[in-house]
Amino acid sequence: MPQMMPMEWTLLYITFMATFLMFNIMNYFAQSPNKQSKQKKSINIQKTIWKW
Repeated sequence: MPQMMPMEWTLLYITFMATFLMFNIMNYFAQSPNKQSKQKKSINIQKTIWKW
């Protein structure tokens, strides 16, 4: 099997890295963000009065 020149290895690496990055970037931005409702949820806190 003939050896590839170092420049060809570099171009091959750059090609695979560019493909990998583009795939990840497209997957990241393909998701739509969840819209948060502006309704505030109140937390009910029941204070217990301790009588010892």
